[in-house]
Amino acid sequence: MRVTFIGDSITDAGRDRSDPDSLGDGYVSLLAPDLIAAGATVRNLGIAGDRAADLASRWESELLPTAPELLTVYVGVNDMWRRFDSDDPTTAEDFEATLRPLLERVVAAHAPRLILMEPYFLPVTPAQAGWLDDLDGKRAVVRRLARDFDAALVPLHEVFTGAASARPLSELAPDGVHPTPYGSRLIADAWLAAASISDSR
Repeated sequence: MRVTFIGDSITDAGRDRSDPDSLGDGYVSLLAPDLIAAGATVRNLGIAGDRAADLASRWESELLPTAPELLTVYVGVNDMWRRFDSDDPTTAEDFEATLRPLLERVVAAHAPRLILMEPYFLPVTPAQAGWLDDLDGKRAVVRRLARDFDAALVPLHEVFTGAASARPLSELAPDGVHPTPYGSRLIADAWLAAASISDSR
């Protein structure tokens, strides 16, 4: 099985982009050994800082040639973040208008099983709590796309919010976004749970 992950820094996780076999040191690297042992080939196409529009710019040249049979898409937090650090917002409507055609294209070309990852954010400062309103729109889009494409959904915002009720942010994602090794394990476990649900359909 050909397994591809595409997304932003949480997927990238420091991979060597000059090496197609490099998986970084995040959740993809935790999932890969079992996938490879089961006979899969695994590609990590994460790029730090990517938004939905960035995925669109490399969908044809980087994603489609991998001909994925199982595709995980994880994007959205930078579409929120750029509104607040660069005054460059992406509306939920634009976010969906970019992502939906990408999924349509890959389904038409390769009919992969899809796993969509919900973006998460843990506010570090009181001011950042207001950012969640923007993220909520992107989360709703990912959930709607998961329903419309019969994709497995990984509810990461719920996972991390729940974990943050019992652990300090420093153990999960010190800046609210980039996971610690423990945070990466949470993502990998949530992916496995979603993939298992998808397998049972």
